Amino acid sequence: MKKEYGFILITYIVMQLSAFVGQPLLYEAGLIAGVETDRLKALVPGSWTVIAFALATAIVLLILWRSTYRNSIERQAPVPPGSAMVWAILGVFMAFAAQYAAIMVETFLLGIEPGSQNTQDIIELVQGVPVVVLAVAVFGPILEEIVFRKIIFGSLYNRMPFFFAALISSLIFSVAHMELEHTILYAAMGFTFAFLYVKTKRIIVPIVAHVSMNTFVVLMQYVFADDIQKMIRKAEQMEQLSQWIKWW
Repeated sequence: MKKEYGFILITYIVMQLSAFVGQPLLYEAGLIAGVETDRLKALVPGSWTVIAFALATAIVLLILWRSTYRNSIERQAPVPPGSAMVWAILGVFMAFAAQYAAIMVETFLLGIEPGSQNTQDIIELVQGVPVVVLAVAVFGPILEEIVFRKIIFGSLYNRMPFFFAALISSLIFSVAHMELEHTILYAAMGFTFAFLYVKTKRIIVPIVAHVSMNTFVVLMQYVFADDIQKMIRKAEQMEQLSQWIKWW
């Protein structure tokens, strides 16, 4: 593995662990600035998440911009920009389809309760500090695709067939999210994004697909959550009315 990739991995790991140091420092800075304790408790976790993700993304992109190294995937001719755009759009639907299939397997074959604690924690952060949306929908997917697809999958793909490279990188992807019970779900996503990377020879394609998917999920679960709940309640009321009419 090239030293540039090593620096990127170190940056990503430091970012993940930075909360242990960064949040207390940010909290103390808030106290010095005269911010109320209760408000700091609500703001600090989300604020530090945005700061850490933004800094890590900037550092990683700078390292890649200065690097001339290309892995075996990127040394091949990439698809034209127009085709890349089409694959990025298709990739969103492919990712959702893979996610749905994985959820069905986990729920009905393995008996795993649907829902992700990781997603719930993120939504709570967004509710406290809305700008966390940037970390979830933009910075996070960019970093994850560079780390797990370009570096980890790309390095493994140099040495083994697609299936095993995608499987190993997807398992690491699952472990990084600390939700081993949803390994199948994360593996499905990992395989989808790895396929897009190999198919197009452009890391920007799985990045765009991943960013789009995360943005959609955040919008549905946070921005439009109240509207969705209202629609569900109306549908339930209509169903009850229909049953009542049939009964009479």
